[in-house]
Amino acid sequence: MNRLILPTMIAAALTLGLSACSSTGTPKAEVQPATPAKTAPSGPATSGVTGQGVTGTQAPSYADERMNPSSPLYHPSVYFAFDRYNVQDKYRPMLQANSNFMLSHPDLKVVVQGNTDARGSREYNLALGQRRAEAVVKVMELMGVPGSRLEAISFGKEKPRALGDSEKDYAENRRADIVYSDQSGYTEHLQ
Repeated sequence: MNRLILPTMIAAALTLGLSACSSTGTPKAEVQPATPAKTAPSGPATSGVTGQGVTGTQAPSYADERMNPSSPLYHPSVYFAFDRYNVQDKYRPMLQANSNFMLSHPDLKVVVQGNTDARGSREYNLALGQRRAEAVVKVMELMGVPGSRLEAISFGKEKPRALGDSEKDYAENRRADIVYSDQSGYTEHLQ
């Protein structure tokens, strides 16, 4: 008989304890976690994003800093002229802002993804995309970001942003994209 009384008493105590914790009409301050949660879905972070982060999960606090459309962090792409891989001076303020952002968030890493337009062979475009990504990495290293936090990869012509064959489409695809990730695997790319 004692075996049945003890579980019943525990259940009753839990029920009373939980009902005592419920709201009594007096609003309570919402407690925020001391450190941001680092569990968010991998992949593009634009769908379901609110001012508080990714819907359904707590995105890292730095996500909001990159969601401001007027911020130089919002469009993290460097565009290139046809068959070129030199970083034009007009991208230096954006790269400096991204470098400063990385320096103030030591848990972040960046993968710079080099891309090309559809003209040329697959092998040539992979090599050109790699040179574009490496050129952006080099500029960010010169701006103080440790090379261990930067990686250059090439997609060549395999990851177009524009699918047409006009000069405007080609220009949109000749780029290097800055993609952020942190130690937990959270990945963020706004484009």
